[in-house]
Amino acid sequence: MRPHSQLLAQGPDLMEALFWKKMASLLLPAFCLLSGAGGASGWMVPDFGNVYHVSGQVVTFQYGAERPFGALYKVTPETTESEVNVQKCFRFSGTRRNHIYPQSVFPRLHGFKFMREEQYRGQLCAVWQNVLNWGLKKNIYTLWVAGSPEGPVPVHYEMRGFNSLLGSHYDKYEIDYSGFSHSFPASVLDLPRDMECEFPLGDGVEHRLLANPMEDFMGRQAAQGHQLFHRYQREYKKEYGSKKELEYRAHTFLHNMRFVHSKNRANLPYKLALNHLADRTPEEMAMLRGRRQDQAPNNGWPFPAVLYSGITLPESLDWRLYGAVTPVKDQAMCGSCWSFAATGALEGALFVKTGDLTPLSEQALIDCSWGFRNYACDGGLTWRAFEWVKKHGGVPSAESYGPYRGQNGDCHCNSSQLLVPLTGYINIPAGNVTALKAAIFKHGPVAVNIDASAKSFLFYSSGIYYEPHCGNSSISLNHAVLAVGYGVLLGESYWLIKNSWSTYWGNDGYILMSMQDNNCGVATAATYPVL
Repeated sequence: MRPHSQLLAQGPDLMEALFWKKMASLLLPAFCLLSGAGGASGWMVPDFGNVYHVSGQVVTFQYGAERPFGALYKVTPETTESEVNVQKCFRFSGTRRNHIYPQSVFPRLHGFKFMREEQYRGQLCAVWQNVLNWGLKKNIYTLWVAGSPEGPVPVHYEMRGFNSLLGSHYDKYEIDYSGFSHSFPASVLDLPRDMECEFPLGDGVEHRLLANPMEDFMGRQAAQGHQLFHRYQREYKKEYGSKKELEYRAHTFLHNMRFVHSKNRANLPYKLALNHLADRTPEEMAMLRGRRQDQAPNNGWPFPAVLYSGITLPESLDWRLYGAVTPVKDQAMCGSCWSFAATGALEGALFVKTGDLTPLSEQALIDCSWGFRNYACDGGLTWRAFEWVKKHGGVPSAESYGPYRGQNGDCHCNSSQLLVPLTGYINIPAGNVTALKAAIFKHGPVAVNIDASAKSFLFYSSGIYYEPHCGNSSISLNHAVLAVGYGVLLGESYWLIKNSWSTYWGNDGYILMSMQDNNCGVATAATYPVL
């Protein structure tokens, strides 16, 4: 029989009764992400339960028949300070409103119509399609099915969504299937013996999506992700000016949520989390990276390596513990990161010299250093801010100048209020980790520049951040931050970096950045002031 004839002969619910061995990949083209590229295997009995093995590390059991409303179990390796890669089990209970059922990786075929036969990756396939309208959204679901001696075999599944309000495609994902089979031993559906299953902490909806990501893609009803978006709106007090903007922000949030969850399933040395930036587009996020590209040499002094030749550096250092670092600030939607890196280094240098911590004014540097080719919210360079401070004899305190406004303003410095007279500033040799450590140890927090363009950086939450796609050449650097220390965690060396995107970002506004290969260029263009 031809593939479409096989499917018609066995009924439209056939796919719900199929057993599968391997799903090759889930492709999310919106951010070029291949989820599960190593393969995910699974088994399913309709209405009873199913099991997924993701990359051989995480196992998910879903039991629709477990009373009262079904249950989901997730077995995953867990590493703590006392245990490494110990298998732990977590239980998610269904509710009357959100019953847990076995989650197929195949679509239900009710409403699908046979369209045509065509070749797909060397196989003759029947193409089935279903079109659904959700208000202003139109979803097109397409399934490619091949024939086999045992019956129809799924080959490829695709969803494309179009939003008439936004006038663009708001969603797209694809799934390739391979290694398909109609039989398996029943024992694979059993939970591991002698394993206690704990209830997870945190939000139930997000945990459910994390444990069962296919629910977001295969369901043909309002996504669980929209529940998270409404909670996100309440948590961060997000208000939008129109229905169109609301749709646009929800669309952006949904894709960022999928990105975060997919990266967290990749067993990376760090974790991501949704934060206050989750409804922001890549173009908006680029506004926060305000380090301007300028290859002109500065007037900084060379690093005096001879003075540090015999120094013994501590294995770890955190200037926050000594009171040398002000609270994390928020630059808002303004490319003023360079001013925060400058004031942070000046505040630290003043503390090392006097023992007093005085918050300094980023707004003064934004308003007043245009003559040194800084461009306020349109970007600048930390060393140019140092040049302004050096010429004018200091920088005002945040209290005397007035609050940070997150936008350009009139310069109103009073010379009698200026603090931190600057003698000069020193350039640390590019890529020299030891020199940067020594500078932090002897002089306090150091202004550094990084490549912060990776999407993973936006949603960093914990762990040591290492991004293989980060650049470390001077031309790759686009964001100014403050190195307030360094250390070693589980054998890996890191820089302790203070950002200026509020405490909602990262680990209370901080990130641990790997020293390996000068990742993201932390040691490429670092400077510290000399009072």
